Amino acid sequence: MPKVKTSRVKYPGGWELIEPTLRELEAKMREAENDPHDGKRKCEGLWPIFKISHQKSRYIYDLYYRREEISKELYEFCLEQGYADKNLIAKWKKPGYERLCCLRCMQPRDHNFATTCVCRVPKHLREEKVIECVHCGCGGCASGD
Repeated sequence: MPKVKTSRVKYPGGWELIEPTLRELEAKMREAENDPHDGKRKCEGLWPIFKISHQKSRYIYDLYYRREEISKELYEFCLEQGYADKNLIAKWKKPGYERLCCLRCMQPRDHNFATTCVCRVPKHLREEKVIECVHCGCGGCASGD
């Protein structure tokens, strides 16, 4: 007879410091997922989900790389368990992508003329001063802003 797998996860040291914030962000995520998007465009219904996902990833990134308050073990645990987007964090470490809002905004296949999203254009080079990204609702994530 096969072993029954249990979902017991051993949390690394320091987890109790970041757990309340992550639980709060997860509750916001559930609320955003269940929120009705009547009267909104099709893409606007996903914007709050992208923003909360970005906020969770930025929180863990800042704790590890900027403030150095969590251990490498806890940081890797958060990435493995899906508390943060490891691909987005990998882009934040590269110059020019420090303020990237989501990965879809930099992929040329998702945009007209094989370019990047309008939110990646610095504000002083834009024709329209107030814009919103179609994918995630970002108002501008160019590193030069």
